[in-house]
Amino acid sequence: QVQLVESGGGLVQAGGSLRLSCAASGRTPSRYAMGWFRQAQGKEREFVAAIGWSDTSTSYTDAVKGRFTISRDNAKNMVSLQMNSLKPEDTAVYYCAVDRYGVGSSLWIEYDYWGQGTQVTVSS
Repeated sequence: QVQLVESGGGLVQAGGSLRLSCAASGRTPSRYAMGWFRQAQGKEREFVAAIGWSDTSTSYTDAVKGRFTISRDNAKNMVSLQMNSLKPEDTAVYYCAVDRYGVGSSLWIEYDYWGQGTQVTVSS
């Protein structure tokens, strides 16, 4: 089993920044992709960003391109999401996830392990 713990969420004004982190522990796969998803109240879970084992392979949903940056530290089994120029519509619970076999899919069903989530609230 793999355990994922997110941190860094909170309340921020529009235009502000937050940095989310996710630490993986337990029986982590030898090479795995990681992703961030979010779920706003009353809405479905949606893809935010993903990164392959090699941090040169990244992808983002259009809504966050140019504002969010995903990165990882394989030595520490950690992935981060730097979020700049935050908007009220970014308000959601953010989850990190591990994809054991892929390169970082945008489909939540492709991911095998999930964190408990961290709340991000952006006030207008």
